[in-house]
Amino acid sequence: MHGLLIIDDEEGVRRSIKRALQKEGYSLFFAEGGHQAIDIIHEKLTEITIVLSDFKMPGLDGLETLIQIGNINPEITRILLTGYATMEGAIQATNEGIDGFLTKPFENPELRAKIRESFTRKQLEQFVSNQILKEIQNDPRKIKPKKQKAVILFTDIRGFSSLSEKKDPQELATFLNVNYFTPLGDIIFKYNGTLDKHIGDSIMVIYGAPIPYGNDTERAVFSALDMQEKMQNINNQLRTKDDIIPVGIGIAVGEVVTGIFGSWRKKEYTALGSPVNIAAYLQGIAKGGQILITEEIYREIHMSIKVEKLDRVCVKGLKKPVQVFNVLGLR
Repeated sequence: MHGLLIIDDEEGVRRSIKRALQKEGYSLFFAEGGHQAIDIIHEKLTEITIVLSDFKMPGLDGLETLIQIGNINPEITRILLTGYATMEGAIQATNEGIDGFLTKPFENPELRAKIRESFTRKQLEQFVSNQILKEIQNDPRKIKPKKQKAVILFTDIRGFSSLSEKKDPQELATFLNVNYFTPLGDIIFKYNGTLDKHIGDSIMVIYGAPIPYGNDTERAVFSALDMQEKMQNINNQLRTKDDIIPVGIGIAVGEVVTGIFGSWRKKEYTALGSPVNIAAYLQGIAKGGQILITEEIYREIHMSIKVEKLDRVCVKGLKKPVQVFNVLGLR
């Protein structure tokens, strides 16, 4: 259950919002002003995930209150209510990182929809495509923890330590953002993958969660082929051999547990289970330009791809060796 803090100096407004939200399953908290709200946030730091604040209040106004709350816990979804809406006010709220903006007067269904939309978008906009985000906004239950089949993909740069030693930190950050993270991220979203996390120079991607489609395995392998083609084009354009970015990719499929995990300070939508460990292992042994997949992946889409059968490998924690295939291209 999400804790929702309502901040408004008018008791009638607080009662009205309470009636509108009492059947939504929130744990409701109330404050008459900004300073009281900040005290409540400190007291209920791990409970409150959403704050709804009026803009025009005595003392600390709603925007400044939400800014300070964001400084205390940046993961809280913050929504500003105002009957004095101007384009400048909306722009200012957006520039300050406020997650939602709703103009008074509003209907109760509009209020409930805005809260769901703002909370869901804040949680997911960093790592899912717009298409998946829209589906989750229509049904936020799709991100609840559950067991499901999913395809896991890992990428990693071969020889990254050598590359990083040749560039100063700012140069390295710009180089990787432009030539690796951004182009591969675009491909991930193109194929409706979920960008789980960056781990150093490694990227973890989930296909089939939080939204499963009928072709999750195919999309994962096709996106990997696109990634390697993109990296080959980028490497051909780089100035020196020292700048080459060889990428290895590993992909596995199976049952995982998906959901949002972590502390109140840092949470992420991710997948847990043996397919994650297998994909990470395959990525670790893949050479630059290789895409290594499991036999389960190959069986599902063998009519679409050309492969080279490699030796079985032993993955820590698994009793049976894993048969590995190197993807050579499409049939």
